[in-house]
Amino acid sequence: MPPILQYGFRPFFFLAALHAGVAIPVWLAVYFAGHILPGPFPGLAWHAHEMLFGYLGAVVTGFVLTAIPNWTGRLPLSGWPLAGLVALWLVGRVACAFVAEPVVAAAADLAFPSVLAFVIWREVVAGRNWKNAPVAAMITLFGVANALHHAENLGLARDALGLRLALGAAAMLIALIGGRIIPSFTRNWLVKAGETRLPVSFDRIDKAALVKTALAAGFWVAVPESAGAGTAMAAAGTLLAARLIRWRGHRTDREPILLILHVGYGWLAVALLLLGASNVWDAVPESAALHALTAGAIGTMTLAVMTRASLGHTGREIIADRAVVAIYCAVSLGAVLRVAAPFAGEWYAKVLACGGALWSAAFLLFALRLAPILFRARATSTSRRS
Repeated sequence: MPPILQYGFRPFFFLAALHAGVAIPVWLAVYFAGHILPGPFPGLAWHAHEMLFGYLGAVVTGFVLTAIPNWTGRLPLSGWPLAGLVALWLVGRVACAFVAEPVVAAAADLAFPSVLAFVIWREVVAGRNWKNAPVAAMITLFGVANALHHAENLGLARDALGLRLALGAAAMLIALIGGRIIPSFTRNWLVKAGETRLPVSFDRIDKAALVKTALAAGFWVAVPESAGAGTAMAAAGTLLAARLIRWRGHRTDREPILLILHVGYGWLAVALLLLGASNVWDAVPESAALHALTAGAIGTMTLAVMTRASLGHTGREIIADRAVVAIYCAVSLGAVLRVAAPFAGEWYAKVLACGGALWSAAFLLFALRLAPILFRARATSTSRRS
């Protein structure tokens, strides 16, 4: 089989980056020029749907399909089955952009998350890997959220219920998976660097942060405008920030490919704090809080994981060259500008356009820089030295 179909991260990371890099300029054209897409969603709904269920869905798929063999000891999904899953994702993107009939578009789009959930649960059950059942549950919820967003478009569900459920599931995935990999990678690097003060091991603060994040997400999904939701979000953001500080991220400034993971997790804490503030304080627009979660936490964390996994799983050294550092800078600055846009007054449109351009450029640069690695065979020890 060609290298691109050997592991799930190869096709899905490449297509996710390409999709994000193209979809944002398309959305800006729709927003500023008033263009209309022929698909089933209005412009803003299409933008939200494709960033969550198109882009993020592809990244999560690539990550989980690559991690499952390590979790279960079973062979990875590859070859024709992987190609079929990729084809289902592509069909969904075409349907959501060009198929005007909402029922047909929904059926085409929902085939991908349905098959993905079946594949992941099959592997978890077959490998008796119950430890990672919460990850499978979050991915299943993500598929349910996709269905709810289509139902909303048909007038059968509450406004934004599906989007909130997807964002809540995404926040929990970042909190869960980030909480595993960030302190572990940081500990390993600090030990090699001769540091004696290492990340604090998992304890009651970590448990409290995860439980509070789950409760906050549940409140926000069910009763987004309630005082309880705002208070829970603020408390969860505070605990996540406290958790992050204990991981010693400030000592990794010499290793950008590690530091960016801490930055992405920091965005998650900021996003929940802003969501809590926007719930009780009119001076904080909800759009700023939402984009701290999407452009900030999701965008930064996914790019951080994508670059690291693409290099490591293809036998390359896990270091950030100038192009990768440029990717991190572009996505970070783009996220800052997008969050700042609602506060920019008469400069709103310019700040929004600049933020979108930088953010999408980060993903196009990822596709350009990593394509030669993702489409080629795993590097040998000789090619790595050369």
